[in-house]
Amino acid sequence: MSGIEAKRVRTRHFFEAKAAGSPISALTSYDALSARIFDEAGIDMLLVGDSAANVVLGRETTLSITVEEMIVFAKAVALAARRALVVVDLPFGSYQTSPEQAVATAVKIMKETGAHAVKVEGGEERTDTIAAIVAAGVPVCGHIGFTPQSEHALGGPVIQGRGSGAEKLARDARAVEAAGAFAVVLEMVPAQIAAEVTREISIATIGIGAGPDTDGQILVWQDAFGLNQGKTARFVRHYASLGDSLFDAARAYADDVSTRNFPAVEESYE
Repeated sequence: MSGIEAKRVRTRHFFEAKAAGSPISALTSYDALSARIFDEAGIDMLLVGDSAANVVLGRETTLSITVEEMIVFAKAVALAARRALVVVDLPFGSYQTSPEQAVATAVKIMKETGAHAVKVEGGEERTDTIAAIVAAGVPVCGHIGFTPQSEHALGGPVIQGRGSGAEKLARDARAVEAAGAFAVVLEMVPAQIAAEVTREISIATIGIGAGPDTDGQILVWQDAFGLNQGKTARFVRHYASLGDSLFDAARAYADDVSTRNFPAVEESYE
């Protein structure tokens, strides 16, 4: 069950959950159908991730997705969610130029979607950006460790925070906290380092490939529920095999149509 007891999850509940040691559940969502189901299931946070570029639009990386595309997905999720906090990724290129650009993008997304917060990738180098968005009245969730929008600069999906990188991760976490973020995603970092960062900062940490001791966990729902094909990351637990079920159903439907078993009398009008 959910770690947050609330009729509508707010950013303040993330601080309360951390203080109480109540784990926060989060999943990605990109459409009204999945958002409604996850919301009713008690998921605390729904992230409209730029991962939609991969799992919805079929692109190789997240870099090409636009603000306008994110708005379409986010509007659907926000309309369907009655309890969960809806957070939207600021896509690549929509906030890196200046804090002013970032504020304009964040405000546009909030006004046009009904979402509750935005997510920004980066640590120390994004403090001015995060602070400016927060000052404009938009809650911000940070994202450090492996940051997919910097995939090429990082040399691919490489674990962050090992060795001398541990102190950089800690500095990034402290910087995001000081800039006013209400939470921070830790992606693909050693479990021990993630645990240390979680103990050190006052804002909630949401892990993805960051071990069991963060304040919450998030997964891409198509990975967790078996809708994606091919290999998934080590940190993904498979809770269902929806891809197999959907394939079997589609084959059964095709067979019924080809043999004229569908529609039957009870599925036809007189």
